[in-house]
Amino acid sequence: MSTTLNDAGWDLLFRNARTYNGWQERPIPEATLHQLYDLLKWAPTSFNCQPGRFVFVASSEGKERLAKHLIPSNAAKTLKASACVIVAYDTRFYDHLPTNFPAYDAKPMFENNAELADATAKRNGSLQGGYLIMAARSLGLDCGPMSGYNPQSLDADFFPDGRFKSNFLCNIGYGTDENLWPRGPRHSFEEACQIV
Repeated sequence: MSTTLNDAGWDLLFRNARTYNGWQERPIPEATLHQLYDLLKWAPTSFNCQPGRFVFVASSEGKERLAKHLIPSNAAKTLKASACVIVAYDTRFYDHLPTNFPAYDAKPMFENNAELADATAKRNGSLQGGYLIMAARSLGLDCGPMSGYNPQSLDADFFPDGRFKSNFLCNIGYGTDENLWPRGPRHSFEEACQIV
């Protein structure tokens, strides 16, 4: 991979991208949601475990159902967003390892160690949630990732069999300047990094 993005690409993904709270009333084409997943799925996870699961809540009925589990300020903006993604993870991701990771039989390592399986699912599911944000931005969508919800009631509603667990939520769509906070400072390299 000898090529890099240019300034426009870095601006789109990082430097000019914001966390949006206000949204245009504009649906996201279903084909774009498929394209979004088809991008993020190629990003790396350990053992190619791919625990991320994504529920695109785009209908008015779905958003009303979801809003019951959110704090009021998050519910209000979620109802206006084109869609809200429930970024979840599969607690039994290892059932897919024989297909996803055929190099050797890694399934027993996780199946027989609940603590390792849980940490792996959460860590790699979080990575995939980050990849979702980057993929969405690359497709011209704005993002508003958030917590501020009741995970127990949401999971009971959307994942009643208990296999999937929510990690965080991310509104996606076409942002407006409504309630767009001034951009906060970022740590310098010296504050955040070491080279050893």
